[in-house]
Amino acid sequence: QVQLVESGGGLVQAGDSLRLSCTASGRTFSSLSMGWFRQAPGKEREFVAAVRWSLTYYAEDVKGRFTISRDNAKNTVYLQMNGLKPEDTAVYYCTGDTKGRITGSLDFWGQGTQVTVSS
Repeated sequence: QVQLVESGGGLVQAGDSLRLSCTASGRTFSSLSMGWFRQAPGKEREFVAAVRWSLTYYAEDVKGRFTISRDNAKNTVYLQMNGLKPEDTAVYYCTGDTKGRITGSLDFWGQGTQVTVSS
């Protein structure tokens, strides 16, 4: 079993930056594909970004603004978010998977961290 704990959310203004962190415990971190999803009020949960081995993947509306990275020595994955917009407001969830998946029925989910962007 893997436990994922997110941190770094908060309230910022449009144009600001935030870095989310997600630390994993309980299993060899480097073997997991890791990602971020988000869910805004009244909307379905959506894919944001993922890293699988050395490859990264992004949703179209965050490309060029968000960067996902991982530090296997720290068992941590990061989501650097620049140029934040009010529409980025959501609860952000960290995910992990043992089978290399980045979407679908992922194995592990964090509890979520709130990001609020004011205009």
